[in-house]
Amino acid sequence: MTALPVIVAFGGINAAGRSSFHQGYKRTVLDSLCETEQQKTIAGLACLMNLVSWENDHYVDAEGGTMSEAEVAVEYRQQVLDGTLIRRIEDNHFDPDNVPCNNLMRLEATGEALKFITKRRSLPPVLPEDWNVTDIEDGKVQVEISGTAEGLVPNTRAIPVKSAGILPTGFEPAKLYNSRYQPRGLQLAIYGASDTVRSMGIEWDTVCNAVHPDEIGVYASSALGQLHDEGWGGVISNRFKGGRPSSKQIPMALNSMPADFLNAYVLGSVGHTESVAGACASFLYNLRSAVDDIRAGRRRVAVVGNSESPMNPEVLEGFTMMGALATEEGLAKIDGTDKPDPRKTSRPFGDNCGFTAGESAQYIILMDDALAVELGADIHGAVPDVFVNADGVKKSISSPGAGNYVSVAKAVAAANAILGEESIRERSFIQAHGSSTPQNRVTESHIFHEVAEAFGIENWPVAAVKAYVGHSMAPASGDQMISTLGVFRYGLIPGVKTTDKVADDVYDDHLTIPLQDMDVGAGNLDVAFINAKGFGGNNATGVVMSPQVTEQMLQKRHAEQWAEYEARREQTRTAAAEYEQQADRCELEPIYRFGEGIINEADIEITSEKMVMPGFAQPVVFDKNNPYGDMA
Repeated sequence: MTALPVIVAFGGINAAGRSSFHQGYKRTVLDSLCETEQQKTIAGLACLMNLVSWENDHYVDAEGGTMSEAEVAVEYRQQVLDGTLIRRIEDNHFDPDNVPCNNLMRLEATGEALKFITKRRSLPPVLPEDWNVTDIEDGKVQVEISGTAEGLVPNTRAIPVKSAGILPTGFEPAKLYNSRYQPRGLQLAIYGASDTVRSMGIEWDTVCNAVHPDEIGVYASSALGQLHDEGWGGVISNRFKGGRPSSKQIPMALNSMPADFLNAYVLGSVGHTESVAGACASFLYNLRSAVDDIRAGRRRVAVVGNSESPMNPEVLEGFTMMGALATEEGLAKIDGTDKPDPRKTSRPFGDNCGFTAGESAQYIILMDDALAVELGADIHGAVPDVFVNADGVKKSISSPGAGNYVSVAKAVAAANAILGEESIRERSFIQAHGSSTPQNRVTESHIFHEVAEAFGIENWPVAAVKAYVGHSMAPASGDQMISTLGVFRYGLIPGVKTTDKVADDVYDDHLTIPLQDMDVGAGNLDVAFINAKGFGGNNATGVVMSPQVTEQMLQKRHAEQWAEYEARREQTRTAAAEYEQQADRCELEPIYRFGEGIINEADIEITSEKMVMPGFAQPVVFDKNNPYGDMA
């Protein structure tokens, strides 16, 4: 039997809020929820954003007054709405109208030499030939320049991009643990992975004790690396700013660090580790590796995800120069206004002019179906397969190509083989890449149109979560995955509410692209297709089965253990609900095991059969089967 990779936990953070227990998803469909769910979502976000706190079994405002959940939802609703999803870039990142820069100036003397006074220690180690330096007093010198000179003068500038999918206002992951010297992207990784592990409802040690250490895998990365000053940003720019790189910046900068941080500080894992970067398809690339390993029996547990925070002006300007980002000027032309709405910059399949960047960390935990049943894990869905294909010969490395036709068609064919025609025709939907560029809306819709026609699908619902949270690069398909799990749970497909109409050049004959939330009913969907298109020809499409379909399949395979499984699952759900309550009240403490439980290498025992490691209940067992026996 082939093991089925099932989703037993999910968590993270993006512009919509916390991912676990669907908080962020519910923010995207807020007005379509019942009043109770709306109140819970608003109150949870108000805590996350530090608008209120939870003390002595009450919500407490800044003045110390106590409030009920309903009162918080009324009092802080507008602040929560204004401080979530895509919006104008806030000052804790940078002011887009006043970005620090340096102007290069060429100086020429007007008759006499150029003269200035400075401290001797400020002089460059190697003096230019036309500099004459004279000591004066108190460590100062006078410099005379006989020719011309160039200098950098500090200044500010406005950048064309004003909006982004930034984390909820007031939420600072750096303040939740000792995060000194860590780039923001890695802070998000710690928070997102901690949220995921704690949402599972099963202690991580229980999971570790149930499997061999090398049967656990972590599959995580970022696409761009860590570009803030604590990472590549500082390595590249510090000398030009008059400083110098530190010993921590390059280790912190690597795009494999999200996986490394999870292993070292969250999970304490000595198992398999893998960091696959496939541009904007990186989440699905990592997910494919995890799914393949579980199906092959190499892994029984996999933590999969990405974190990225490209929120610095240099990155945004780089994408702007490619013509990739939606600018204020471009949006103004489309809308016929001088001041476009900063909350409606991302318009997948609408009249648009570029994508909107976002920051995010999204993680899921997969188990093989037998282990999930054994431990009583709650099942949120399953990923039977992920397909990855390149574009072939291209004129432009950043343009879309043929590979995504292959990955989408193979994904639908795979779901058709597993679930049947009725499921894909009547009870499936697409989570589109939906980047909000003019080229994407045409090419991706044409792919969906052609595949739908080939498989007899009419009115195929299409969701595009980037309308709400922006494009987070590596975790983008993780944002889609989290939204998909929410759709399965609540039956609401988020509409593309940031645009008034589907663009005229979109191929939508076989598609339904809702502009308002689409109620398909909870439990009425069998499967979703998560699609990703990345620069360079990185295409991936994942098949995600609903928890209802997954449970039916597991019940057939594990019929004899099912009653025991359901009893254990109730305990899991009770423990998960306790964490949900803590998380909604922002009683958050990320898992950060810095220096805890370090393995004493002298205590490792190795024989020809196995390896026993301190702190692990089960040994690493060596495989003695010869896979090339037929060639011996």
